[in-house]
Amino acid sequence: MDLFNSEIDINQNLLPYGGTVNYYGKLFSPLAANHYFDVLMDTIEWKNDEAFIMGKHIITKRKVAWYGDEAYSYTYSNKSKLALPWTKALIDLKNVAEVQTGTSFNSCLLNLYHNGDEGMAYHSDDEKALAKDSAIASLSFGAERRFLFKHKQTKETVTLLLEHGSLLVMKDETQTNWLHRLPPTKKVNRPRVNLTFRTMVV
Repeated sequence: MDLFNSEIDINQNLLPYGGTVNYYGKLFSPLAANHYFDVLMDTIEWKNDEAFIMGKHIITKRKVAWYGDEAYSYTYSNKSKLALPWTKALIDLKNVAEVQTGTSFNSCLLNLYHNGDEGMAYHSDDEKALAKDSAIASLSFGAERRFLFKHKQTKETVTLLLEHGSLLVMKDETQTNWLHRLPPTKKVNRPRVNLTFRTMVV
C-alpha cells in the first residue's frame, strides 16, 4: 500500500469550524483499488436497505451490509441490523484505516451505489450506539462521487470529490454540527462501494 497523493495535506481540516474532516486521497494503487472493489462486490452479503419513515416501509435500490467484532445491533431510520463476522478483505481494510488514523474500529457499515441515480440525503451519523465524537473512517472504491457537508445552523456547505481507493475521516464535533450527503448525478453510470469504519459503544 502506498500513499499516492503525496501533495495532499492529510492534516488539513476541510471544515471551517465545528468539526474535523481530513481527506487522505488515494491510499491504493489503481490495481489494488480495483482488486478490493471486485472482492467487496463479490464477497459482501449485500441487501437492499430498509427504512421506516413517517410510517412508510421504504426499500432502497442502494444496498448495505453491516459487519463487526460482535453481532452489534445498529438502528437507524427505525430499522435494526445485526453485525456479521468480518471477512478477510474487511479486516485488511480495517487495518489500513486504523494505521492511517491511529484509531481502533470495531464495526463497519458498507453501502453499494449501483450508479449515479442512487445517493444519500443529508444526515448525521449521530446514533446513540456510536461513541460520541468518535472518528469515522470512510473508504471509497469504484466511481468517483461528489460528497457534501452542510452546517446545521449556518447552512454553509463544503464539497469534495471522493476518489477510487481514497480515505475520508470525520471526527470530533462533525456529526453534532454538520450534515453530509452523497448527491445523485446523471454523470456517473458505474457502481461505488463505500465502507465507513466506526466505533460502537459496548
